Amino acid sequence: MIYINKILPIIVSPLGLIIILLFFGVFRKRMLPSMIALILLIILSLPIVSRQLIKFLEQGYTLISPNNVDTADTVIVLSGMIRTIKQNNEIYYEFSDAVDRVFAGIELLKLNKAQKIILTRGKLPWSLGMPEGEFLAQFVKSQGINKNQVILTEVVQNTNDEAIAVSKILPKNSKIILVTSAFHMPRAKTVFENQNLKVIPYAVDFRLGEKKMDVLDFLPQANAFKDSSFYFREIIGRAYYSLRY
Repeated sequence: MIYINKILPIIVSPLGLIIILLFFGVFRKRMLPSMIALILLIILSLPIVSRQLIKFLEQGYTLISPNNVDTADTVIVLSGMIRTIKQNNEIYYEFSDAVDRVFAGIELLKLNKAQKIILTRGKLPWSLGMPEGEFLAQFVKSQGINKNQVILTEVVQNTNDEAIAVSKILPKNSKIILVTSAFHMPRAKTVFENQNLKVIPYAVDFRLGEKKMDVLDFLPQANAFKDSSFYFREIIGRAYYSLRY
């Protein structure tokens, strides 16, 4: 199932659509599909377009001080911030851009916003090394958090799995502070509330930085196309969970 969840968004993503149009145009010897593919590629590669798409994903949430977060029973930090590196037959771990998630969880605990932190054992079938939550647990403890405050879920593969795993640990209607990236929060909040948990959203890892508009915003860039593709993947995920719940 996890393979289907990962492959289908690729097929209906901008890149998948552009490839399909190009193949159709070449094999059918028609100019129109190729022209549409080119136009899509250019538009979605413009920073001025991709920034608006990311802005839409993050709307509804703002960066707030952890001091202003209500207290809860538990802090939940979702996986998605670790990459593995294999060197000399050894597995090493590095943080990705979403590392703000675990730092936010640590800070909330130190401010006594909750007494426990739950980390999810995220691990995909093709992943190497230990589940993400196990590495994060070691890191959290190294930052001064008591080991008795750290809880790990069972192994999970996606957001829905995480919510189900957490619901198995906590009593029904527990109040939680849900920590995840701003773009991911709408989908995550829906899924956790469906498990009869009272969610206090705490969004971090905002991807839309502030900058002055310049001529580069109107020139195609690979990173802009990546952000645009990211937008469609997240929208597909939200649509899926909206239909499911």
